[in-house]
Amino acid sequence: MTSPTKAEGSGPAVALDPELAATSEVDKPKTLEGRSPGQLMWQRFRRDRTGMICAGVVIFYFVLALCAPLMTALSGTNPYTLYGQDPTYVDTHPVLDDFGLPLGYFGGVSGDHWFGVEPQYGRDLFAMLMYGMRTSLYMALGVTVLLMVTGVIIGLVGGYFGGRTDYWIGRVTDFFLAFPQQLFFIAFMPVVTAFFVDPQEETPTYFRAVAILIVLWLLGWMGMARLVRSTVLSLREREFVEAAKVSGASPWRIVRKEILPNVVSPILVQFTYQLPSTILTIAFLSFAGVGFVEPTPDWGRLFAAGAKYAEQDPAFMFFPGLALVIFILCFNLLGDSVRDAFDPKSGR
Repeated sequence: MTSPTKAEGSGPAVALDPELAATSEVDKPKTLEGRSPGQLMWQRFRRDRTGMICAGVVIFYFVLALCAPLMTALSGTNPYTLYGQDPTYVDTHPVLDDFGLPLGYFGGVSGDHWFGVEPQYGRDLFAMLMYGMRTSLYMALGVTVLLMVTGVIIGLVGGYFGGRTDYWIGRVTDFFLAFPQQLFFIAFMPVVTAFFVDPQEETPTYFRAVAILIVLWLLGWMGMARLVRSTVLSLREREFVEAAKVSGASPWRIVRKEILPNVVSPILVQFTYQLPSTILTIAFLSFAGVGFVEPTPDWGRLFAAGAKYAEQDPAFMFFPGLALVIFILCFNLLGDSVRDAFDPKSGR
């Protein structure tokens, strides 16, 4: 039998059962660790299979576009060589018939040209698509980041300070919203290039890229600004903001520490919807002839060429169209998954 023990300065001795002591150690409640909103969001997002698959597809597209030179090196082609008009290449590897149409099945698909060739010129479609994706994706990424940053800053300033500041920011926003975007893109792009470049000279590709970025930036930040402003208007009256004001915190600290973390959710969700829209807009500009032009590979240019060759070679549109549909669909589904992950009332 276990001998009783007596604590110092205590009353009568109490017998301790080792089995009971071991059981009490196991039954002790575990300390609960708090998780940040970002950790909760990531935990919810990981359980969404659709979101994870779409995120993997989107990342794959960006990696593929970044590695466009490596991919074309593997295929042994490049987007600028006119394989159908190069005498040395045509003698050994003919790709076009007497009418300028691709030889073989499905637009000239072969071991040398994985996605076929372009009618009339014989350029490799796989190489054109890889470089076109790189142009469109990273151009759209830069434009979207610039739109988000501008919209967030303007929305935070107008929503937090209110009064005359909010009034004048609102009027400027209304002014830019009054422009018909698509028509303004078409009309303004030639004006920008003609103003800085001699009409007798060819417009450099980098200048066209800068012009597209400026036009899309000037006419694209308003939606983000209004979204952030409406969110900040509801947050600035909350108790934690009032407590920060009473404690003597500066407006910059309140905006940075108290308000900005609470608008991250709508910003990220809006980003996932804005990027595909920007890609389609850039493709539309190139399709309309006011964006990227020959010989710069671009998704929009591929669709413009495909529309021209639709009757003679309908297969030319298949691979660029399929790639764009998959990317836009996955990015939109990714946006839905991100929104559900941030929404604590979501059923997912």
